[in-house]
Amino acid sequence: MSMDPGFGIARLSLLDRGVVFVIAHIRGGGELGRHWYEDGKKLAKKNTFTDFVDATDWLAKSGWVDPSRIAALGGSAGGLLMGVVANLAPEKYAAVVAQVPFVDALTTILDPELPLSALEWEEWGNPITDPEVYAYMKSYSPYENVHSVAYPKVAAVTSFNDTRVLYVEPAKWVQELRNKTTGTEPVVMKIEMDGGHGGASGRYVQWRERAWDYAFIADSLGATDLLPGAGIK
Repeated sequence: MSMDPGFGIARLSLLDRGVVFVIAHIRGGGELGRHWYEDGKKLAKKNTFTDFVDATDWLAKSGWVDPSRIAALGGSAGGLLMGVVANLAPEKYAAVVAQVPFVDALTTILDPELPLSALEWEEWGNPITDPEVYAYMKSYSPYENVHSVAYPKVAAVTSFNDTRVLYVEPAKWVQELRNKTTGTEPVVMKIEMDGGHGGASGRYVQWRERAWDYAFIADSLGATDLLPGAGIK
């Protein structure tokens, strides 16, 4: 979807520590027309993942950031994106935070009894009836493609009562990352016992949840100290 610039008060905690906050407009938005969107779904889905890596490369060369201190954050289908880019280009990120991540996508979408499977076929294709879609999804699904490489710091954040992306998906993914990584960076899982796919209800509770995500990122980037003069006055 197209995402308009907007003010997010929780982001101030990162900005006050010198973090540059960037939204990568990968395939799915309408910025470059309908054809650009269509060329990022089903059997062209991998374009969404390489778009994100390309955006990362652009950012690294932009002069706005330290190339060695880039973190990635995404949720739900964007959590699948996090899993894929961690497999594709782990060396480009100091940290990856995957929120309620759809990281065992193939297993889930093969179950037509789950509430969102039929709806998701429009985006990914139907691997139950189409062998080509099955093979294509298997070639990028994060869980199936974890391999022996030095992964960055990874945090998987999920909810026990999430009915859209079951907590077992990030649980399986985290364990596979721990089994396969050749590096020493931590791979952690945080599970909320209340709330669902969108987290717990209530503005202040949501801020506390976001604070954990941002603290993980800030710590990973070495950006824990406030800049001189920073903070709300």
